[in-house]
Amino acid sequence: MRWNAFDTPVHDSQRVYRQLLSAMAEPGTFAEVSGAPLPPPQAVVGGACWATLLTLCDLDTRVWVTPELDAAGLGEALAFHTGARQTDRPAEADFALVTPATLAGQGEAEPPAFQEGSDTYPDRSTTLVVVLDCLDATGPWTLSGPGIPGRRQLDVGQGGEALMTRLAANRARFPRGLDAILTCGTRLAAVPRSTRVTRSASEEVDACMSP
Repeated sequence: MRWNAFDTPVHDSQRVYRQLLSAMAEPGTFAEVSGAPLPPPQAVVGGACWATLLTLCDLDTRVWVTPELDAAGLGEALAFHTGARQTDRPAEADFALVTPATLAGQGEAEPPAFQEGSDTYPDRSTTLVVVLDCLDATGPWTLSGPGIPGRRQLDVGQGGEALMTRLAANRARFPRGLDAILTCGTRLAAVPRSTRVTRSASEEVDACMSP
């Protein structure tokens, strides 16, 4: 199964990196990743997700991929193009490729436990790269905090409760926590740990519900 990389790796990765930085600086805004290599038809991830992985992963990176997304040779392609190592231990991952269902747990299995860093080294945490079926600006979730003038709305589709509840729990653990890059097709957004996640009815998500 052929996975294409960037046509001009330096230029293209810099462009996507700037889009990721902007998304992190302005949570809830969207970027269209144009000109990125498309994954093969059998892949479960979209162009924005694949471009994010190509941009952020390198020889020193450990990646955990949830089983439902490890299709069409994704792991082998990522190792070939970036040199990133795939780990089977979520807590060891620098980046974790997940879906909202991953964070809800599968059957009787507990949701994976990712590294949240420490008060001294908050940067030693896992960044979630989330594959969504829907990513839109009009939805049931409200974002506020640094980089957001007032409030922004977010829709992550059905089944997003576990994801947004997990991100809402960051507020109680700051500066520890998980940053998230949200992807859907060629669109991406970000919710860093500094963002406050509430329901649109102004009722804050109960952090006690978090996995």
